[in-house]
Amino acid sequence: MATSEFPAQKDGSKAVLQETTVVVFVLGGPGSGKGTQCPKIVEHFGFRHLCAGDLLQAEIESESENGTMIQNFKKEGKIVPSEITVKLLQQAMEQSDNKRFIVDGFPRNEENRAAFENIVRIKPEFVLFFDCPEEELTKRILNRNQGRVDDNIETIGKRLKVYFESTLPVINYYNSKRKVQKIDAQRSIDEVFEDVKSVFAKLRPVARVGSTK
Repeated sequence: MATSEFPAQKDGSKAVLQETTVVVFVLGGPGSGKGTQCPKIVEHFGFRHLCAGDLLQAEIESESENGTMIQNFKKEGKIVPSEITVKLLQQAMEQSDNKRFIVDGFPRNEENRAAFENIVRIKPEFVLFFDCPEEELTKRILNRNQGRVDDNIETIGKRLKVYFESTLPVINYYNSKRKVQKIDAQRSIDEVFEDVKSVFAKLRPVARVGSTK
């Protein structure tokens, strides 16, 4: 992508996306196991895994004008505008042959949620919520030893504060719409995935294709 403009939608593309697309938001606090469970969902159910953070980073690495703008927001400690993130998600969805998506760690706040519904005009099939208490989240992040610069006590506290103040209201919103499938994420990886499988098994059978592009 060489310019700052997102590709124009083809006539009717939005309608096609609406009719054929299944979107599942995957939410939970840092350390709740989203990153472990998403690849399992891809493998077992044929979904395409989209992560807003990965898409933003890929855009930065592309050295496009958009990427430079995103990088500047991050350098200044500012949140990337929801419209930019949502349009990257929309673009990835439109370019994918697979029209079943798990969107990992998004929406992070009410602004994200509203922007996605206003721009993409798709409501999630459901929200997969990995529920885990704050004490367990903190312990897991400290123990996972991934070498992340944001895995110290002070920054963990800040990340959890953002989650509880900004993301939990999004989960509560969808819960009021009866869209939340809550998973007890305190258990082992295999036990958690058994519950995940039972949730996804209720969806229409997916036509398996050669890739999850």
